[in-house]
Amino acid sequence: MSQYKVLNDFISTLETASISKERKETLSSLVEYIQGKVDDRESIQLNFICTHNSRRSHLSQIWAQTMAHHFGIEHVSCYSGGTEATALFPMVASTLANTGFEVLTLSEGKNPVYGIKFAENEHPVICFSKRMDDDFNPKSDFAAIMTCSQADEGCPFVPGAEKWIPITYEDPKAFDNTPQQAEKYSERSTQIATEMFYVFSQIQN
Repeated sequence: MSQYKVLNDFISTLETASISKERKETLSSLVEYIQGKVDDRESIQLNFICTHNSRRSHLSQIWAQTMAHHFGIEHVSCYSGGTEATALFPMVASTLANTGFEVLTLSEGKNPVYGIKFAENEHPVICFSKRMDDDFNPKSDFAAIMTCSQADEGCPFVPGAEKWIPITYEDPKAFDNTPQQAEKYSERSTQIATEMFYVFSQIQN
């Protein structure tokens, strides 16, 4: 496995025992969707959706792609999108870099494009803020995973999605420009990492 050592060490500290029984039931829909695709030998496309596609949806996209690789689940492509496009919040990139990802700035401007690498010999996850129906994202045969309650309530229909799965997270944005900012972003990233670890650990190849 060519995952970076610092990142691998972090993954080894994740405790799935911290996930409540109720939360595991919430995650079960995603487990079942992925397992069904694996059983049918079909590719797995996951589009993580949040209102602004700036924080939780990107963390979910990156951790899901990382955990698919970690557990050797092939043909998984993870995407993210929003109901509107803004920009990937810089603290997300910093949090991932601190965890052991290699963060490459591919373009700058109002909506920068990042390449987030989790392993030396794997494609980076390309991250920038975009609408969920952006041409960069799949048009059909994908699961739409709602990572924020606003998108969950406001997007009862996602064009092209064959499955709609709400797995919502608290927004670390509430702590922007406060002394707790770095801690709260790290906390949310760790929660998402732990839950995506759990999801992919359940998949039988």
